Amino acid sequence: MTFNFNNVYVNNTATVVGPYEKEGPLANKFDKAYDDLYNGEKSWEKAEARLLEESVDILLKKSKKKKEEIDLVIAGDLLNQISSSCYGLEKFKIPCLGIYSACTTSTEGILLAATLIDDERIKNAIVSVSSHNMASEKQFRNPTEYGAPKPKTATFTSTGGASILLQSTKSKVKVESATIGKICNMDQTDPNNMGAAMAVAAADTIFTHLKDTKRNIEYYDLIITGDLGLYGKEILVEYMKSEYGLDIASRYNDSGVMLYNTERQKEVLAGGSGPACSPLVNYSYTIPLLEKGTLKRILIVATGALFSPTMVYQKEPILSISHAVSLESVK
Repeated sequence: MTFNFNNVYVNNTATVVGPYEKEGPLANKFDKAYDDLYNGEKSWEKAEARLLEESVDILLKKSKKKKEEIDLVIAGDLLNQISSSCYGLEKFKIPCLGIYSACTTSTEGILLAATLIDDERIKNAIVSVSSHNMASEKQFRNPTEYGAPKPKTATFTSTGGASILLQSTKSKVKVESATIGKICNMDQTDPNNMGAAMAVAAADTIFTHLKDTKRNIEYYDLIITGDLGLYGKEILVEYMKSEYGLDIASRYNDSGVMLYNTERQKEVLAGGSGPACSPLVNYSYTIPLLEKGTLKRILIVATGALFSPTMVYQKEPILSISHAVSLESVK
């Protein structure tokens, strides 16, 4: 299902990251970076809430907006009861919708906000997400204190908070359309191979978007998935060829691959993941290229593993979903 939007634009973005992201290839493009994972807090969870809170603070400052001028904030994260979003947003006292769609939460939030803005229910909205490497590992996998080795297919949950302000007033970047994805199942049961679990969801959403909009691959300068990592990226390229006869390789990349220097940062293994992964790359790197006119059209296809440790322990497969957002440079 694809929605077209007439009057939804990007006002500004903000990104705050941790030490691993600070050492990556996009280091000089983030608004703020921390040298350690605690961010001055006493727990991983509080550290993550601070990342989200600071991204909103920076966004308001960059946009020259007061919190009272914001109609709505939509936010989500990976932790139980989206607690980082709740605690990170508490001080702002802005009407809030909390959402969960794993690592595709950012595009789901943009889709929801854009629908409300285009329907003239609201004039603007902030969409925020966060993730924290240690907080996520603590909740979803073995405690890090175990020191359990991981296979090369494992991805590394990004540490960051990312926020975007959407509005009805015209700007240099337009939210042109968005596609709602379907829950997909590749019968993948390995929580250390999320790229394989999510690739089919990305493929289905890309194909659906192109079919709904009657476009071909060449319409976009860049198609960028959320966090498939090195191996999930390869799977997607091959799956698109074999299943749909589409060659996306020449104009495709993955945020999880772009966020880190995987040759130097061995800890990140197959690349980045987490709700913050896609927006950290897109808000700091690709959207500025749209603002400059270097890129004309991009399709952001964030990907999410609907991963529950309880269901994995019951030998159930890891389901996945992907939502896409089309952004265009405005002359």
